Amino acid sequence: MTEVGARNLVILLHGVGSNGANLAPLANLWNDLLPNTDFVSPDGPFTFGRGPGRQWFSIECVTEENRPDRVRAARGDFDRVIGEIITEYGLADNPQRIALVGFSQGSIMALDVLASGRLPVAAIAAFSGRLASPQPLGPSLLTRLTLIHGDEDHIMPVSESVKASDIFKAAGVETELHVLPGLGHSISQDGAVIAGNFLQRAFGV
Repeated sequence: MTEVGARNLVILLHGVGSNGANLAPLANLWNDLLPNTDFVSPDGPFTFGRGPGRQWFSIECVTEENRPDRVRAARGDFDRVIGEIITEYGLADNPQRIALVGFSQGSIMALDVLASGRLPVAAIAAFSGRLASPQPLGPSLLTRLTLIHGDEDHIMPVSESVKASDIFKAAGVETELHVLPGLGHSISQDGAVIAGNFLQRAFGV
């Protein structure tokens, strides 16, 4: 349960080729559900192409075999971006008032935070993601997880979230899996509602 007067923080993590502004509208959907909550949607640290797109790690020549090494290498820059936000909002000593919400590559990085156990946030909501973290995994059991994925996603197969759910459940993480019929590689209104209600429960609002 959130202490009276305390503010929570939701950090939104975009996908490849997008930027923070792309996920910022989720805050408008969740404002009423999550009072006393701040929302921040940062840009990934690396450019993508020549436009405004950003990414958390390069996908050039990425493979199943080298993706875990890309994720490991990305941790320093990712943690710097997230750490600066957490410090700005005065929550460095209160990770249980923080939630991460990711989409696609943003979900990969959010799930890596959980898999590594290096920041025991209250909750992670991962849309259209995959677990791509290097072994061994050492997840924080203080973090709740919800995975939301469309069964018509042809960019990031829904089987990735199913596999991640099985792995985290086996590790003792409180995990939900929501497979949305007919949805492709995107965040739907139904998915946003599921995530908003999940965050509300996680923060004890």
